[in-house]
This record gives sequence, C-alpha cells and structure tokens, in this order.
Amino acid sequence: MIDQPTIDRILDAAQIYDVVSDFVTLRKRGVNYVGLCPFHDDKTPSFYVSPAKGLCKCFACGKGGNAVHFIMEHEQMSYPEALKYLAKKYGIEIKERELSSEEKIAQSERESLFIVNNFARDYFQNILKNHVDGRSIGMAYFRSRGFRDDIIEKFQLGYCTESHDALAQEALKKGYKKDYLVKTGLCYETDDHRLRDRFWGRVIFPVHTLSGKVVAFGGRVLAGATKGVKVKYVNSPESEIYHKSNELYGIYFAKQAIVKQDRCFLVEGYTDVISMHQSGIENVVASSGTALTSGQIRMIHRFTNNMTVLYDGDAAGIKASIRGIDMLLEEGMNVKVCLLPDGDDPDSFARKHNATEFQAFIQENETDFIRFKTNLLLEDAGKDPIKRAELIGNLVQSISIIPEAIVRDVYIKECAQLLHVEDKLLVSEVAKRREKQAEQQAERAERERRSANAARANAEAGVNGSHTAATSPDAQQAGYPSQSLPAGLPSETPPPFPPEEEYVSFIPQEGKEGQEFYKYERLILKMVVLYGERVMCNVTNEEGQETPITVTEYIVNDLKEDELAFHNPLHRQILTEAAERIHNEGFTAERYFVAHPDPVISKLSVELISNRYQLRKSQIEQMVTDEERLYELIPRLMINFKYAIVCEELKHTLFALQNPAIANDETQCNSIMERYNELNKVKSIMAKRAGRQSHYLNFKFNSGSSPSRIMPD
Repeated sequence: MIDQPTIDRILDAAQIYDVVSDFVTLRKRGVNYVGLCPFHDDKTPSFYVSPAKGLCKCFACGKGGNAVHFIMEHEQMSYPEALKYLAKKYGIEIKERELSSEEKIAQSERESLFIVNNFARDYFQNILKNHVDGRSIGMAYFRSRGFRDDIIEKFQLGYCTESHDALAQEALKKGYKKDYLVKTGLCYETDDHRLRDRFWGRVIFPVHTLSGKVVAFGGRVLAGATKGVKVKYVNSPESEIYHKSNELYGIYFAKQAIVKQDRCFLVEGYTDVISMHQSGIENVVASSGTALTSGQIRMIHRFTNNMTVLYDGDAAGIKASIRGIDMLLEEGMNVKVCLLPDGDDPDSFARKHNATEFQAFIQENETDFIRFKTNLLLEDAGKDPIKRAELIGNLVQSISIIPEAIVRDVYIKECAQLLHVEDKLLVSEVAKRREKQAEQQAERAERERRSANAARANAEAGVNGSHTAATSPDAQQAGYPSQSLPAGLPSETPPPFPPEEEYVSFIPQEGKEGQEFYKYERLILKMVVLYGERVMCNVTNEEGQETPITVTEYIVNDLKEDELAFHNPLHRQILTEAAERIHNEGFTAERYFVAHPDPVISKLSVELISNRYQLRKSQIEQMVTDEERLYELIPRLMINFKYAIVCEELKHTLFALQNPAIANDETQCNSIMERYNELNKVKSIMAKRAGRQSHYLNFKFNSGSSPSRIMPD
C-alpha cells in the first residue's frame, strides 16, 4: 500500500494542466483552459481545466476531477495504478508499507512471471520480423489475413519457429529460470526432464491485462500445417498471473473506445478483434472461444452498460453462448445480438467493409437478446407443445434475472405476443422465479453475515480490547489512508450512525421519489466535503467554557438528537469517515474525499463540489458567501432535510391506509391514523420554524446555547 505522505507528495506535484495536456489539446480561456472532451464525441470544446483549483470537468458529459481521477478515467486504471503513473511522470519515489516475508515471496514470484512473459513477447516479435522463417511463414500468414504492419505492431504479434526448444534454449542462455518458463506455460517438461516449447510452429497472439501487461499467449497452427492437427489453437495454461475467466482478449486496446462509444462488441476469436480494429472499430473484445464468465462481464460493465454480441450464423455456437448472455442480463446490461451474413464471421466481414459500413449494418440488423432468443427457440420448438412449454420456461428464466422492473415488464409483453400466450401467465411465472431467487440470495446473505460476524468476533477477541479499527491490516490492504485518532480523544466515541444491518430506509434509492428526497442529503454532504473541518459556531458548556463546533460535528450531533441518519449508505459512510478524522492534525475534508482511494467516494465528492468550480464569477461570490455564513446555511439545510423526511413518512403512511388489509383492521387503522395526525402536526411546526429560521439562528448562535432539538418529541 502506498503510504499517505507519498500520496500527498504526488497530489502536490501533479499539475492538472500538465496531466491533461498529455492527452487533450488545450487553449487558454481567461484563467482557465478548454478543449475537446476525451470521454465522449465532443463537437465543441466543453472540457474545462482550472489550474488554480487543480480540477477538470466536462460540462457536457459531467466527467472530471483532479489529476488522479483524470488518469483513472482516461487510462482506465485503479487508484493505486493512477498514483504510480503520476509518480513516474514526476519522478517521485513510491514508498509502500513493509511487506511480510510471505507477501515478498508472492510479489517476487508474480513479477518474475511477468518478466519472463515480456521476454517471450519480445522474442516472438523479433523472430517474426528478423528471422527468415518468421518473415517467410509467420509474416506471410498475417499478410494473407490482410493485417497491416501497424496493426501487427500494435497487438505485438509474433512467431515461434518449428524448432521444439528454440525459445527454451534462448531463455536459459539469457539467465531465465527453468521454473518460471514452466509456470508461465511457455514451456513444458518432458518425462526425461527436457524443456519443450509449447508454441513451436505457430503464430503468436499475446494476451494483455487491463493495464497492458502480458499474462498469456495464444498460438495458432498455420493453414498449411493444420492437416492432422486436432487442436488449431494452443493457449497458455492457468498460472499465478493468468486466470482465463478474468481476462478478455483486446480489452487493453478497446477500453478507451468502449467508454467513448458507450458500447462494447463481443466476438469469439483473436483475428476477429484485430480485423475490426483495422477496419476502424476499436470497441471490441473477444471471449477467446469460451463462454462468458462473471469476471469477464464485470470487467466489461466497468466501462459500459451496452453490449452487442456478433454471431457468424453458426446455430450450435449461438446456443452454446446463450448462458453467458443470460449472465449479462443478470448484471443489468443492455444486450443486443447481430447475425452476420451467411459465410461471414467478424474477421472476414470487417475485411470487406470499412467502419461506417460495418456500423450501419449492425444498426440495421441488431435486435434485443430476448426477442432473438425467442425466435431462435421457436424455430426448434415448432408445433411440439412439450418443446414450447420448455421454451416458455427458458425465456421466463432469462426475463426473471433482469434487475429493472420496467425492462422485465416490456419483455413479458413482447414475449407474450410472440408466443401467443397470456401475459398474466408470464407475469406469474416471472414472479415465482424472482421470489425463489430472492430467497436464495437472502440465504446466501445470511450465511455471509454470520460468517462475517464470527470473523469479527474472533478479531475483537484477539486485539485485547485495544482500538485498532482505523489501522487494521485489512483497512490498510484496502488502500485507505491510515489516519489514527488524535491523542486525548475518547476511543469509545460512538459512530454517528447505527450499524448498516440495523438501519433500513423506507425511501427508494432510485426513481423520481428517490431523486427528490436524496438531493437534501447531497446538499448536506456537500457542506461536509467542502467545509467539514471548519468551525461554524462556539457552544458554551455548563462551566461557561466555549467549545468550537465544526460543520461535521454539528451535523452529526443534530442527527443524533433526533435519532436520524442519512438514508443512503454511501452518504452515511462519508459522514462517518469525516467524523472519525475531523480532529486529525492537518485533516482537510475536501482534499481527503476528492483523493479518496475508493473511486465511488472520490467521484461523488467531485460531483458534490463541481458547482463550486463552474468558473463563473457569480458562483465564486456565492461560494464565499456560503463559507462566511455557515452558521446560517447548515441549520437551514438540516431543517429542510428533516422536513423532507416527515413529508416522505406522511406519504408512505397515507399509502398504507389505502391497503385493504389495514383498512379492514380497526385497531391497526386507528394506530396508523394517530401516527398520520401526529406527523401532520410535526410538519406544520417545522414549516413555521423554517419560516422564522433567520431569527432563530441569530438567537441560537449569539446566545452561545447548545444546539436544540428541531424535531419535536
């Protein structure tokens, strides 16, 4: 883990203009810079860079942040990878915590395997370019496939000679260990303990990770040598650094295009990817002939929600890959399918057409997966009632795993029309499947919770009562800054919110209702990120001593007094972290959260403060006004938040009264009515208080009294 002082040095050294200008042409506009956004097809410059604030932002697509965020988004790197990128750019030595002996051995092992793979990649490339067999056989094959020199160089293609141990001998001569050659799968050991090359006589396709490291190779037998060969392709076996289920061929070269186009094309083989790149379509990856795995799907989902699967018309291959597409639906992705003309695969079709023609064909011929699957299975089922029943069950299963209710409803109606069945039947079956899935998920969650509680109990038993949560190895491993509580503060300070399992919000996180309510939480959270450590007032205790109260402390105490909490778990986490670190020496909320190692938190923080950096004079003036009058602004936001909670509870109480089961139960109905009347009174009181807030605030802070309850008992 990179230590906090090193992170601070990197953040101080990284100049937003220098970092962005490596990728974007910027023109000066006043005190700021502007250019075309690299994250979407920008026609007019909408990407602004503010050197004074150290931030960038696109006012069209909304993406931006500090230098670290820009590198993470543009290069699709993790937080530690982006920090290391910037450290290398500015010549900063990375200091990480001391690794254990076991960790050092494991890290050394992994690095050695990567080094051996890099050697092999360079060796195969050199053979292809400079060896007589490489030029006459390997290069001739690539040219017969229509690959240009720049594409061959880009994908680092190579060739391995017919000699069964040429690579092994060259590697041993260069000092590479036999064990690592075997562990990477580049070589294998015979019964008489001799090394043999795995890829002899084949053209080579290196497989890259998301960050561009070579983790494996694929080797193809050439057309003239396929006679009598059962396996056309040979791939690297699983190793310490290569797990086939977690890798996608071409993802390193496609990631930026996927983000920019907000779409990913999925094909089957290496040459499909390369040919499409050459034709101008770069947002394409391959599953390398295997069914999609959850790890591969999550990797794609990082960059886009939209997937188009390209098929060559092979019915057997299509049916074999349907399960993988069901997994895409389960992840909430929008999946479409496009059948290429008979006799064409993505490779041959791309060689015949340019990018514009290819894209036009896809737009005209792609269809959503559920409709495609329905038509495909209908052809097999024919008029056989048993097969049609199996077909309905198959489709119901696919629809039931779609997380979005609206999407499920649309598909149910379409399938009902295609299958000539009542949609009520499909609705009922989908509901049964989802209920069963929910039960299974609940069981898994319960098992995981019990396991976590047991692990937590064991951990607590082993720390002898000491307060080590902030500096635990797990927390450090996760990459969070290690900022311990300052000396003199009570270690038993309760958290600002109840544990996650004890607090369940009745307000939905999505939809119009959620959007309307959670804006109040976000406004308060914005104050925490911007001014969390600032003193907003002084409170006089019983002994007449004045104690400064920060913005974060005021918000936490105000919520506790009314036994309230933020309804969004992420918002609760941010406030909790701010409360834990508020008294740490040198702590600045804005800097801490904007540079947070969790990309979800850091991006939310940038979004929260983005209005501050609109770079307009009126907004800068408003920012100063807000900062100077925090003692007015914060209580006003808290009242609005509590008022919104009361309104939401009123709405849900009224909805409950419309339930026939409750309406027919006199006792239950009377109880809910009493609560409804009580909430109406509270709402009226709070509306009046909000109306005379300015007078209330002046009294409150001029008198130095402690914060009073706003919500009535």
